[in-house]
Amino acid sequence: MPKLCLIGLGNPGSKYNHTRHNIGKDWLIAASKPYCDEFSYKEKFQAEIATSHSDEILWVIPDNYVNNSGKTVMKLMKNMNLKEDRIIIFHDDLDLNPGEVRLKEDGGHGGHNGLRDIFEKVGTRKFLRMRIGVGHPGSKEMVSSWVLNKFHPTDKKYVDLAYDKFMSVLDMIFNNDFSEAQKSLHTK
Repeated sequence: MPKLCLIGLGNPGSKYNHTRHNIGKDWLIAASKPYCDEFSYKEKFQAEIATSHSDEILWVIPDNYVNNSGKTVMKLMKNMNLKEDRIIIFHDDLDLNPGEVRLKEDGGHGGHNGLRDIFEKVGTRKFLRMRIGVGHPGSKEMVSSWVLNKFHPTDKKYVDLAYDKFMSVLDMIFNNDFSEAQKSLHTK
């Protein structure tokens, strides 16, 4: 049984690569490269899966759309006996500016439909979450098109710096030292 499961939310299909909504998936794929050989598709979980650290770390990319991410999380929890506090969900966050990243324990979905689906299907909110700032377009009506588009080059620079900061705490996360990782990520 894995001691930690990392799940990167994003939509399937290359047209969504590097969009704001896919930042969780994009970060997970990039972060896995030094640790995993390759992902393989597992129909049972509706996901691409890889392992590292002697199979103690599970890396997961759901094959369903962000708003249906709960299917994969539910199947993983049931079939692998995973507890919610051993799962970190990587996702875009409209309430954080590009360049901000937060490791959060528990909490609501904040309007994120992927998180809402996970909470509804699994029946708990006690996950760890890697909240990756994508900014807000300023109007609720613009959110759908905003998250499905790529970053402005200026914002992309901030996001890349945030990714580097995240990578600097990844070993802390692997070692379940979440409070130290939070302190480092949340300090400007």
